Amino acid sequence: MKFNNGYWMLRKGVNIEQPVDVRDVDATQDSVTVYNATKKVRIKGDTLNAALLKAEISSPLPNVVRVRWSHHEGKRKRGPAFHINSVANHPVQIERSEEGIAFTTGGLTANIRTAPNWGLEFAQNGKRLTGSATRGVGHIDDNGKQYFREMLDLGVGEQIYGLGERFTNFVKNGQTVEIWNEDGGTSSEQAYKNIPFYLSSNGYGVFVNHPERVEFEVGSEVVSKVGFSVAGEALEYFVIGGDTLKDVLDNYTKLTGKPALPPAWSFGLWLTTSFTTDYDENTVNSFIEGMAERNIPLHVFHFDCFWMKEYQWCDFEWDPAMFPDPEGMLKRLKDRGLRICVWINSYIAQKSPLFKEGMEKGYLVKTTDGDVWQWDLWQAGMGLVDFTNPDAVAWYQGHLRRLMDMGVDCFKTDFGERIPTENVVYFDGSDPVKMHNYYTQLYNKAVFDVLEERRGKGEAMLFARSATAGGQMFPVHWGGDCSANYDSMAESLRGGLSLGLSGFGFWSHDISGFEKTAPADIYKRWVAFGLLSSHSRLHGNESYRVPWLFDEESVDVLRYFTELKSKLMPHLFSYAVEARDKGIPMMRAMVLEFPEDPTCHYLDRQYMLGDKLLVAPIFNDQGIAKYYVPKGRWTNWMTGEVIEGGQWREEKHGYMSLPFLVKENSLIAVGADDQRPDYDYTDGITFHAFELADGGEATATVYDLKGEVAMTARATRSGNTVRVETQGSSKPWSVAIGGKTVAANAGDTSVTITL
Repeated sequence: MKFNNGYWMLRKGVNIEQPVDVRDVDATQDSVTVYNATKKVRIKGDTLNAALLKAEISSPLPNVVRVRWSHHEGKRKRGPAFHINSVANHPVQIERSEEGIAFTTGGLTANIRTAPNWGLEFAQNGKRLTGSATRGVGHIDDNGKQYFREMLDLGVGEQIYGLGERFTNFVKNGQTVEIWNEDGGTSSEQAYKNIPFYLSSNGYGVFVNHPERVEFEVGSEVVSKVGFSVAGEALEYFVIGGDTLKDVLDNYTKLTGKPALPPAWSFGLWLTTSFTTDYDENTVNSFIEGMAERNIPLHVFHFDCFWMKEYQWCDFEWDPAMFPDPEGMLKRLKDRGLRICVWINSYIAQKSPLFKEGMEKGYLVKTTDGDVWQWDLWQAGMGLVDFTNPDAVAWYQGHLRRLMDMGVDCFKTDFGERIPTENVVYFDGSDPVKMHNYYTQLYNKAVFDVLEERRGKGEAMLFARSATAGGQMFPVHWGGDCSANYDSMAESLRGGLSLGLSGFGFWSHDISGFEKTAPADIYKRWVAFGLLSSHSRLHGNESYRVPWLFDEESVDVLRYFTELKSKLMPHLFSYAVEARDKGIPMMRAMVLEFPEDPTCHYLDRQYMLGDKLLVAPIFNDQGIAKYYVPKGRWTNWMTGEVIEGGQWREEKHGYMSLPFLVKENSLIAVGADDQRPDYDYTDGITFHAFELADGGEATATVYDLKGEVAMTARATRSGNTVRVETQGSSKPWSVAIGGKTVAANAGDTSVTITL
């Protein structure tokens, strides 16, 4: 929110109280509290009739500094609140000087200036990151409404990323960003997944610890500042450090929660009924049989909304007119080796038999008059499940258990953004404004918990649309309602890269677009992008997405890229484990891997799939790829061509190809199965070595389906000799160099190759 009128003046009706004179400092073993007068105190009378702003500096985790500002503290604290992880008694160093106090945790230092006036600066291992001076922070009265605002320095050439799954420009500089979940599609400034966390190219992150509306001015009010404000009498934020941008994401997800590891089967190809199309079991079978007849591997089938009877979403009952034998149908589908997903949301329509039960038992969100809150937007007369009521959660989960007993493996948790803020009351007394964004966290957690209870860790996953901070713990998320055109394909990628820089490890999108029907050209280009994404789903609105409805070449393209992804699973699954352990996304903005290359700071039409594979989707009907290759020697996976980096390239590609490059000194584990994503990755594995430097080495780690280390490999080169050594598996393995198998091993732990 903008409070200024230009740089020098304030908007009409705005008054800001800011720290001017440090009056008191209290330091304990692990925290510092500073009391700031909002006017210069020269005589005792100056202490009257003015505010005192309190700043509290502490650290929940190494390399994370908490800053809490408060004005009036008498207000009753109402939830919800983000869960913040902490480590008790971790080392904190506090050093006093004439100018102030240095508060250090890990390599991150908060330099608190107390004389001659207030100031706060952050440094990582001595390198200045950002800071706030007297005119930065302030308590604001805006025509009678109270706010707290902070303004942190935005350095020359510094770029800001993240703030959730945003479809606007990838670099957030110059943007006003509202953290407020909305169902706005992928073509506007609104977002389904708003995360009050940003990542800076200068090597730090900032997390604003407020689930309610947070408004960011990223160089858009004061061009050299990132401002953020919340309504009320207090503001809390965390500055997060680390030696690299990856370390910052690791520390942020230590603070707010690590992503769970999705099951390996979920990385395969998903096909859905689409949304408003007509379908019954025969239709479903025709899709599945059509894929099998065309030798296209299919791994998950999803039933969208109309598996339930219209006007009754959600009652969790199969529409008997379309699916008279749901248990038998699901068994028949699972006998084909398919996993099953069904669509749900957290709304109960009035026509649903569950509405009356939920109303009578107090399971639905109420109005301030004690009635059930209802509206007709989306479902006629619908109410909201009140997930702050433990009995309502158990009730909702009970219906999910029943579906799982039938054979359902996972749920698409749609919606969760259209949550009212006025005239509503929650069971636990939560603040409705704070619940607007946070509601989706309770919703997705309730579903994820019951999946994990029934299936176990590593076997639970959602397909979720909405999220807030911490939502990364309940993967997977998809990009919402995109359109069937190249613009929407590109904006979807921007959103996914932004979400990845907000702590989310796994992301998907509707291949070929959700709205309308794409021409075959876009379908085929989007298939290549979609199968080289974390998760891969064919889904649409008013038309089916099976490839033969587009053209016969689409069948070949879908088969090729689905098989390619399956063969790459030993390598790709290692990045899934890394996302679980470190919070680093599988699909990575170029800046995350190449922060030292200023060209990479702006790139949003290409990405790294892990740290070794570069993907540049094609966004035009001429088949032209324009992309940037960082320094080094790169190998084209499709052709074996070696490319010298540090340059832009322009190439023309057919539909069976796109820029897909492997970084030098890489060892890529390639599996023997091109039909499934979930197989024994060590069985018949081939280690592909790319552009090994003389005297250098490359390593690969292969995990089992539970995410435990199953095998490691190490390749070294000396002159014209390459040696590959393995540990952990006695099964046969082989080595390929430049894409060609040059040595096979019958179970020994090493092999030597002369080039």
